[in-house]
Amino acid sequence: MKASSSERLFLLGRRTAMGGVAALLLAAGFWASWGTAQHVVLAKGREHGTLTVTSCSASSCTGSYDPDGPAGPRTGMSAERSVAVKEGERIPVVVKPDTDEVVRTGLGGQLHAWLPFGGALLLASPLIGAGLRMTRTAWVSGLAGLALLLATFLAL
Repeated sequence: MKASSSERLFLLGRRTAMGGVAALLLAAGFWASWGTAQHVVLAKGREHGTLTVTSCSASSCTGSYDPDGPAGPRTGMSAERSVAVKEGERIPVVVKPDTDEVVRTGLGGQLHAWLPFGGALLLASPLIGAGLRMTRTAWVSGLAGLALLLATFLAL
């Protein structure tokens, strides 16, 4: 049985809408990650050092910053709160330009920075599989997102 032109138009509209929503989810996840990840990924030429955590609130941790090189230590530097950070812990960080904010570096920092994108990959996978009928791509997307989330959990 052949599909009528209105049925084909409906299917095209559905696939376009699902593809648009999936692309929007992935773009939003990438954008949310890139705000932090750019400082970790493009860390060459930025100020590196170690943050000794002295106190943590619900959203951030503050402490003294000891830079690598000749510059002296600074106090009052803050980092985004992570469940893995405890008071007194020393973590490697990079300073965001022209701010008192630091971002964790190393494997843990990389994974933590890309966490929103991993969630977006996981959320987009049902849309890709059911809405676009691209099951292999959906499985790859979902498994990549899940792997990123698990790796972040294990690394931190």
